[in-house]
Amino acid sequence: MRVIDLRSDTITRPTPAMREAMARAEVGDDVFGEDPTVNRLQAMAAERLGKEAALFVASGTMGNLVCLLSHCGRGDEMIVGDQAHTYIYEQGGSAALGGIHPRPLPNQPDGTIRLQDIEAAIRADNEHFPRTRLICLENTHNRCGGAVLTPEYMQAVGELARRHGLAVHLDGARIFNAAVALGVDVKELATDADSVTFCLSKGLAAPVGSLVCGSREFIAKARRARKVVGGGWRQAGVIAAAGIVALEQMVERLAEDHANARRLAEGLAALPGIVLDLARVQTDIVIFELQREDMTPEELARRLWERGVWLLTIGGRRLRAVTNYHVTAEDVERALEIFAEVLA
Repeated sequence: MRVIDLRSDTITRPTPAMREAMARAEVGDDVFGEDPTVNRLQAMAAERLGKEAALFVASGTMGNLVCLLSHCGRGDEMIVGDQAHTYIYEQGGSAALGGIHPRPLPNQPDGTIRLQDIEAAIRADNEHFPRTRLICLENTHNRCGGAVLTPEYMQAVGELARRHGLAVHLDGARIFNAAVALGVDVKELATDADSVTFCLSKGLAAPVGSLVCGSREFIAKARRARKVVGGGWRQAGVIAAAGIVALEQMVERLAEDHANARRLAEGLAALPGIVLDLARVQTDIVIFELQREDMTPEELARRLWERGVWLLTIGGRRLRAVTNYHVTAEDVERALEIFAEVLA
């Protein structure tokens, strides 16, 4: 039985070109700044995002934490969406390790936070309050179905932040998905952020790693923060080599994942008991609701699993499917057939 794994785009395995690059990678000690392959990857990432410098880290969670620790001191406050990955899925690391106070605001269905909500949440200079230091955004927005934040929205938040003397951090785990979906240079999505993270190990299919991008001054702070959370690499060029291939070869093909997600969404929307807003399917994530009294989402996921279609429940009546490098158009059609059989 062929497994159609729609749990996440993190399940991708390295391509043959990545494996070859890893085997041939020139390496050195990155704690000393002497790994040439890491240095090349960091330079590539900074150039692609339009920033002065970049830092290779083990994961998106580490990248976000390093950025938050670099922007905020203990007792400072960050404004963040109430559906954000940094707020829900990263174990409260910014509070636990950095003493940073989160101020969650409602994410709209399109992944944005309303500008008036952000402005209203910025603290006055008062000894009773934490100091507002940072606005955190996410692009694409995972729990909002892979929603894309536009350059216009990013610019508006950036202008608001500068007006109030705040920094902007962008959790851009899937920022290349956003750029491909919008047909824009990824720099346009990053220019108004003071720091940006992006993942190599999601749709770009590298086996591990994320990048933090920002000014040289900020990356110097981030490098210190990476060290204190145990993120100093040694001969990390072995895995950085796969990241180079990811940036060179795997960005434009994200459009295939988006097309497959659209077809999956259209097919699911036609099935009885499935509720899905097709307008919200912009990239590689499809979130839908099961509205049947005779079956729970967990039961649907179990029955699909037994037939070789793997996906995740994400709370309430919602389930999530994510297309990726290993899911073909033929796999999507077969998955829809299995969905129809299970729901019948």
